[in-house]
Amino acid sequence: MTFTQDLSVISSIAALWIVVTIMPGLDFLLVTRLAILQGRMAALRAALGIAVGVGLWGLAGFFGIRALFVAAPWLYLVLKIGGGLYLFALGVRLFVGSWKKQPEDTMQSAPNMETVKGFRMGLLTNLANPKVPVFVTSLFAASLPQQASMGLGLSCVVMMFGMAIGWYALVATLLSLRRFSAMFLRCRQWIDRVAGVAFMGLGIRFATERSA
Repeated sequence: MTFTQDLSVISSIAALWIVVTIMPGLDFLLVTRLAILQGRMAALRAALGIAVGVGLWGLAGFFGIRALFVAAPWLYLVLKIGGGLYLFALGVRLFVGSWKKQPEDTMQSAPNMETVKGFRMGLLTNLANPKVPVFVTSLFAASLPQQASMGLGLSCVVMMFGMAIGWYALVATLLSLRRFSAMFLRCRQWIDRVAGVAFMGLGIRFATERSA
């Protein structure tokens, strides 16, 4: 393939991926919560974790993880159940924690714990969503030529990684500003409750729904 053809393929994948990236979902919810309740660094580390997860799924999609799932359906079942249980446990922790009395100035009194955990939370939340590998593999199958070069595949993965970290870093930076955080901190218990219910609901759905 020529450089122009490669660029056309990357552009078509980028056009679809940017829409998927900016749509609110579990990743967006996690970054928003950390930015508002724990500060910019915790949210930025989560953004990096999410982007790494996207990159890993992108590599898996390029190297044909869908074929592996077809050959060994139990692998996808393990991914769905394991991911669902992780999201459910995270939701329970958020929901239960929302009923505990919080310090008046959460941003100043307890940012360090979540900052350390930010990257891991972002990575695991992204990897735990079984819809991501299905979408990525479908996107690559529909957009990449059958004999796509290694360079083209890796370029698409780098593009997806860059979009993910750019978008979530922007969200983390904007929502950690004092004017936003001060307003939402007054509602921090309800933020955690809504986030907890959402994570629990999706966790149950992922763990119990039938494979497509």
